[in-house]
Amino acid sequence: MLMPKKVKYRKQQRGSRKGISKGAKDLAFGDYGLRALESVWLSAQQIEAMRVTVSRRTKKIGKMFLRVFPDKPITKKPAETRMGKGKGNVDKWVAVVKRERIILELKGIDEEVARSICKAASYKLPMKVVFIKKGDPSENR
Repeated sequence: MLMPKKVKYRKQQRGSRKGISKGAKDLAFGDYGLRALESVWLSAQQIEAMRVTVSRRTKKIGKMFLRVFPDKPITKKPAETRMGKGKGNVDKWVAVVKRERIILELKGIDEEVARSICKAASYKLPMKVVFIKKGDPSENR
C-alpha cells in the first residue's frame, strides 16, 4: 500500500474538503487523463486498485502517471470503546482530492484505448470523473 515513509506529525485533524484544487489542474506528463468533478478522500486501497487496473490494461505500450499520493493519516478508535482517552490510532492513509484535480495521466497510446482504460479506472473511484485530452478547450479550466 502507498503511505509516506516518514511524517512530521503522526496524527492530523480532518480539515476541509470544499473548494477547488490548488494545483495539478492541467495535464503535465501525459496526453490523456482523468479529472475529478467532486471533492473526496481517496484511500490508499482505492488508489492501488485503480493503479492495478490501469497497469494491466496499458501493458507495455503506454505509460501511466499517478498524480495523487495518500499522505493524510485517518485515525479510528476501536469498536465498543468509551468516549475520551485521546485520539485513536492511525487506521488508513488518504489523499485529499479536490474538484478539478488531475488524478491519472496516460501517454503513448491512442485515444480509444485511453478512453476505455480511464473508464475502467473510474469504476474503482468513489467520485465522478471526466476524461480529458491535451489541447481540448475543457483541458485548461
